[in-house]
Amino acid sequence: MGKYVQAQRKGKSPIFKSHVRTRKGAVKLRSIDYAEKHGYIRGVVKEIIHDPGRGAPVAKIQFLNAYRYKRDNELMIATEGMYTGQFIYCGKKATLTCGNVLPLSSVPEGTIVCNIEARVGDRGSFARGSGTFAVVVSHDDDKGTTRLRLPSGGKKTVSSACRGQIGVVAGGGRTDKPLLKAGNAYHKYAVKRNCWPKIRGVAKNPVEHPFGGGNHQHIGRPSTVSQAAPSGRKVGLIGARRTGRLRGVKKTGQDKD
Repeated sequence: MGKYVQAQRKGKSPIFKSHVRTRKGAVKLRSIDYAEKHGYIRGVVKEIIHDPGRGAPVAKIQFLNAYRYKRDNELMIATEGMYTGQFIYCGKKATLTCGNVLPLSSVPEGTIVCNIEARVGDRGSFARGSGTFAVVVSHDDDKGTTRLRLPSGGKKTVSSACRGQIGVVAGGGRTDKPLLKAGNAYHKYAVKRNCWPKIRGVAKNPVEHPFGGGNHQHIGRPSTVSQAAPSGRKVGLIGARRTGRLRGVKKTGQDKD
């Protein structure tokens, strides 16, 4: 019997947990309330801050509490063009301006949005990474759904009551600059979680990985593996429909519509 492979230890061992001590907090939209459902509420961008382990900058937005004499601070994803002192409007009747939060039913087709909810009230799920955005493709008024094109190129249908921020997530082009040296990669991932450096399976010993060992580094078995394979063997291309390079024109869901 060999060792537990690294993929198995990642699920169980505490050393692979996210490093969250220096993080600024959960980055979400406002909790949905009466003001957002029927009108709008105004907030002001107090500051734009860096969140360790996240490529995109984060905006600290202050709202007046509708029910008590206090102010609510929310951490939202900063969109391109956002600045301190800017007014942000959240709600059904907010204007179509970068940074504002609207339900998708109020957003025309072709609009670029980010930080979109997958389900009503989940406070943001899609297009949250730096420089990412989704496009509102179409609305189905009979079903009350909206079709989105996600940053991956795939299509997704969500409820038209789901909210989204208008614009592109700030911090785009981050990956254009090369890391250049291992030290930069070390610090990049040290603040995220223990997932670097990645050692190839063929470079390991047979006790540590199904692809390990042998004279010359070679896999020595198919790189594809069944979805039903036991943990420890389930490494490589899991449940692959096809392997090899993608040749020719990439056919995605967007070509069908």
